Amino acid sequence: MRAKVLGRRTFLVAGGAMLASCGPNRSHGFEGYAFVANEEGRAIAAVDLSAFAVARHIPLDGRPTEVIAPSEGTSVYALTPENGTIQEINTSNLTLRRAARVAPSALSMRLAREGNCLWVLAARPGKLVKVRTDSLRTEGDIPLPADPAAYDLSRDGKLAAVSFGDEGSFALVDLEARKVTRRIRVSDSIGTVQFRSDDRSVLVANRAARMLSIYDTATARVVTHLPLAVRPDHFCVRSDGGQLFITGEGADAVVVVYPHKTPVVAETVLAGRAPAVMGVSTGRPDYLFVTNPATGSVTILDIATRRPVSTVSVGAEPGYVTETPDGQYALVLNRRSGDMAVIRIAVIAARRKRFAPLFTMIPVGSKPVCAAVKAI
Repeated sequence: MRAKVLGRRTFLVAGGAMLASCGPNRSHGFEGYAFVANEEGRAIAAVDLSAFAVARHIPLDGRPTEVIAPSEGTSVYALTPENGTIQEINTSNLTLRRAARVAPSALSMRLAREGNCLWVLAARPGKLVKVRTDSLRTEGDIPLPADPAAYDLSRDGKLAAVSFGDEGSFALVDLEARKVTRRIRVSDSIGTVQFRSDDRSVLVANRAARMLSIYDTATARVVTHLPLAVRPDHFCVRSDGGQLFITGEGADAVVVVYPHKTPVVAETVLAGRAPAVMGVSTGRPDYLFVTNPATGSVTILDIATRRPVSTVSVGAEPGYVTETPDGQYALVLNRRSGDMAVIRIAVIAARRKRFAPLFTMIPVGSKPVCAAVKAI
C-alpha cells in the first residue's frame, strides 16, 4: 500500500524519541527535511526536522548509498551503485519523480559547481559520466585507464582527481576537454583524493606508506609526503579549507594537518576509541564530530583548541555525520541500530561537560549510510 504523506505538525514524539530539551529553552527545529539513504532498506527516509519524525519512506529500485540535495529547486538525487542508477525525488510531495540508469554500476556522484549536472564515477569499465540534472540524460563520458576507487572535483569545476586504489596511482582529468591529462604513481595502495580548497594541490591518502602525499595540480610533481600516526582512511576538511582532519587504523586519534603554504602535521589528538568518519560544524565555535563506531559514541573536539569537549552516546555503529544548514543540529546516522541521533550544538557550548545529552533519536530504517538536508 502506498504510504501517505503526513502533515508536518501531526507528529507526537514519545518514548525513546522524547526531546531532551523540553521546557522554556525548547528548540523549534529546522524547517526542512533530512533525506536519509537506507542501504539495506532500499529506500530514502524523509525526516521532518521541524517535527523530528519520519514523514515518509520512499522506496527505490536498488540500494542507495549517496544522496545529494541541491540548495535550489525541488529535487534530491540518490545513487544506487549496484545498477548504476540516479533516482530523483520530488521534495514537494516526497515521491520518486524519475530514475535513469547511467552506467552498468557506479561508485559515487558529485554535483557540479553550477548545479546543472552530476558527475558519476562508474565502475567496470571505469569512466566519469556527465548527467544533466534537468533531464537525467547522459551528456557523454570520459574513459579512465584503470578501475577507480574514489574521486573529487576541483572547486572551479574544470578538473577531477580520480584514485585507482590498489593500483597505487591517481589521474587528473580535464572535464572540459574530456580526457585524462596525467596519471601519477604514488605507492602500492591509495585511498581518498581531494583537491585543496584553492585547487592548487591534490591531497592523497597514501595508505601503503601511512602518509599524506600532496601533489601540485599544475605540474603533477610531489610537494611533500607527511608521515602520519594513522593509516589515512578518512578525511574531513574544515569549511574554510584551512585544516584537514585524518583518522584511520593505527591510533585512537585524529591527525590535524595544515595543508596550505608549507603543509605540516600540526597535532595528533586523542578522540575516543577507533575514531572513524567525521563531520565539521560551521558555527562558532567550530566543532569536529568524530564517530567511534566501536563504542556507539561521538567525540566532539573544539577545532580552535584542538581539545575534546564532550562525548555523546548516539547508537550502534555511527558512520555518518552532517549538520543542518542553520548550524543548529548535528545529525548522526547509526548503521546497525538504524536510527539518526540528533545533537543540539548549542548545548555543547553551554554545558561543556564530559558527557553531553542527545536532543532526540529517530528510527529511520535499515542501515542508514548517508543523508542530505534541504530547507523547505
